[in-house]
Amino acid sequence: MRISSMMQVSQIYNANAMKSTTKTTSTGKKDQLELSALGKDYQVAKAAVSAASDVREDKVAAIKASMADGSYQVSTEDFAEKLLEAYKNKN
Repeated sequence: MRISSMMQVSQIYNANAMKSTTKTTSTGKKDQLELSALGKDYQVAKAAVSAASDVREDKVAAIKASMADGSYQVSTEDFAEKLLEAYKNKN
């Protein structure tokens, strides 16, 4: 690389260098955030869902009881459909 080319590159970098900035004075205002009513409702609903159990104990207890006394019936057609659907999604 020639020295003249080096000088041109150096001048380009110096021209694009950051210039110092001056500090602005504070106006005394602070940032503020306000949530809409919808946002507040969303937060309440999210907290309620996270506090709820993933398992519906009442349904599980009813199914266990019907299985224990032998009255729980499974539709073979529904079972076959679910089985085929799971097999298709696997492949």
